[in-house]
Amino acid sequence: MTDAAVAHVKKIREREHLDGRGLRVSVTPGGCSGYSYKLDFDDGPKPDDMVIELDGLQVFVEKPILQQLEGTVIDYVSELQGASFRFSNPNATGTCGCGTSFSA
Repeated sequence: MTDAAVAHVKKIREREHLDGRGLRVSVTPGGCSGYSYKLDFDDGPKPDDMVIELDGLQVFVEKPILQQLEGTVIDYVSELQGASFRFSNPNATGTCGCGTSFSA
């Protein structure tokens, strides 16, 4: 995750009064390209999670999907058209136009 992405997640967490919760990064079947990225807050890690600490933010990723996400960069970008999290996944063989789903 870029510094901008971490800062924005922490800002959302504070605004929503979710202090102490970590960010779960997951991949679910669906989307126009086969898989969709999902970001959600979680109380803590599950037994099969890898935990990454980024500037006071814990990030949880289930070990079975690590291969799909290896090398992925999550950024937060604010542009004229709006702001969003962007995923740059070197393992994706294709992506959709909106950037929220991929094929592998």
